Amino acid sequence: MKRISLKELLHSRQNNTYEQQYQYILELISEGKVKPVKASGTNGKHPALYREYWLAEQEKDYSIFEEELKYRLHPMISIDYYLSHLANYEQDRPWILMLSEYLKKHREKLEYTESTNERSFEIWSREKFLSRGQGKRILKNCGLEEGFLNIYQTTEPLAYYSRTRQVPQNILILENKDTFYSMRRHLMEGSSREAAEIADKIPREGKDRVLGMEIGTLIYGAGKGILRSFLDFDLCVEPYMKNGENRIYYFGDLDYEGIGIYESLAEMVSGRWEILPFTEAYAAMLEKADGTCGVKNLPDTKEQQNRNIREDFFAHFHEETVSRMKAVLESGKYIPQEILNITDF
Repeated sequence: MKRISLKELLHSRQNNTYEQQYQYILELISEGKVKPVKASGTNGKHPALYREYWLAEQEKDYSIFEEELKYRLHPMISIDYYLSHLANYEQDRPWILMLSEYLKKHREKLEYTESTNERSFEIWSREKFLSRGQGKRILKNCGLEEGFLNIYQTTEPLAYYSRTRQVPQNILILENKDTFYSMRRHLMEGSSREAAEIADKIPREGKDRVLGMEIGTLIYGAGKGILRSFLDFDLCVEPYMKNGENRIYYFGDLDYEGIGIYESLAEMVSGRWEILPFTEAYAAMLEKADGTCGVKNLPDTKEQQNRNIREDFFAHFHEETVSRMKAVLESGKYIPQEILNITDF
């Protein structure tokens, strides 16, 4: 209820006599349209009127929406929720009608899988309506699952550098962009030497190894982005990378998040691929941290990191290395993989 003054109530009747104004207020009270605020006191006149009133809001007539829900919408749309929440239906109505029209006229298009943004635009003329807007909520209220729309989530294209396409080979996934660029430069210098050696038959020192391990392909993981990218691994890489004899390694920050990314990825592809930590790189990080800044001068772990990691990652290291890594983590510090640069590879 809205609080309103006597003066505001009488605004349209200010030229009436006081007796007429008094009768008007009594009519409003008897009809239940206003209710006196007794604490506001009276106006000092006779007969007296209160100075303020509660203005009752008129109940909205939603009967037209009830009829629409029951008889106009496509039968695949559940109307139970909106029949019980007609005010919400009024708010969501334009989008629900668009969905209904799509099902009436173009339902056969759902036989073809489309990306989330494509389907979203097809139905609502808004490409982000499902992914960022209120589309998911409206679908739920209509009793429909996202899967009903036959959609798929797109991923960022997988960025990688191939030094060689020979198989089997070692493939290394890197969490961060700087390390990917540095290792790529390192391997590209080696490829240039190999090309020159073939051309002039003079043996040259090649750079096909990183910290002692021969690397055929580098993949830029983009942090947690690698989890989504690997869902389309078969579609976005060359055939040689899918060879079952290849070995896949992972190298990221020595922190809870980096370890969590490795464990999630290894679990996600378990049964088809075995992904191992690049143990030599993590050992090199520890050695360099000890020899340069020391653990106490390492950066602090970000507070919002999920610290719920398992022992899967540590199972691939020697006990002494595990102790050193856990000492870093438990001290509230972390080692970014950028501690290593092209001079270390």
